[in-house]
Amino acid sequence: MAIFTGAGVAIVTPMKENGEVNYDKMGELLDYQINNSTDAIVVCGTTGEASTLTHEEHIETIRFTADYVKKRVPVIAGTGSNCTETAIYLSQEAQKAGVDACLVVTPYYNKATQKGLIEHYTAVAKSIDLPIIMYNVPGRTGCNIQPETAVKLAKEVDNIVAIKAATGNLAQETKTMALAEGCLDMYSGEDGLIVPLMSIGAKGVISVLSNVAPKQTHDICAKFFAGDVAGSAKMQFEVLELVDALFCEVNPIPVKHALNLMGMEVGPLRMPLCPMEDANLERLKKAMKNYGILA
Repeated sequence: MAIFTGAGVAIVTPMKENGEVNYDKMGELLDYQINNSTDAIVVCGTTGEASTLTHEEHIETIRFTADYVKKRVPVIAGTGSNCTETAIYLSQEAQKAGVDACLVVTPYYNKATQKGLIEHYTAVAKSIDLPIIMYNVPGRTGCNIQPETAVKLAKEVDNIVAIKAATGNLAQETKTMALAEGCLDMYSGEDGLIVPLMSIGAKGVISVLSNVAPKQTHDICAKFFAGDVAGSAKMQFEVLELVDALFCEVNPIPVKHALNLMGMEVGPLRMPLCPMEDANLERLKKAMKNYGILA
């Protein structure tokens, strides 16, 4: 049940100035991504401000994306929640909408024990027929899927097939892949670690960077899988300044500013996210100019 290989974009949710979701602009962004070789669309994740969308907006954004993409590339819907019943509901609605997979983040704030994570993911997985990517980002959630837990879930639950790894801990991710022995796909959840994680078997990346540099992010992965590891690493090195700038404030604040600087007109952020500090905005502009995506 492998979902994709390469670079999947964790796409922003464009907003109108009145705060409503801008579906016309969403269509433009989807075309831009697909026309620039993005390998998959991940909608309503962290970068898509899912935490401030109503359930109705969340489901409608997923539905719009699946309908608009029309199977040109896989569509993966963010359907995680710190409430298991909510995660089940969103996942079932995503399946009805016609997506190809679900990305399910660990419960946040209330967190969970490793036993609780097994019960949570098993319940969500059994409620749908779609493949599931577990999303492990302890810096945001305060909850870490241990390698043994991830592998147990992959071996015991047929449609838990992958993990988005955003721990920043290469030793942990290496242990996960060693224990998995091929039963679990991995995607980098960090744009600064695409090549290191592909070197231990990751299938690619679920990327914030792809919003502003889709072809380049795709090419980092494509070069690696074509055997040009040195060329892939060179591209990884070249993009590090931009990646650092895209995360100099909490995601997706910088990437939305970056898209607006590029003329994409993705609109404002929803509170509690707010406009960038002036110094950080200048840092972002400088990195974009140095990388060649801003004049």
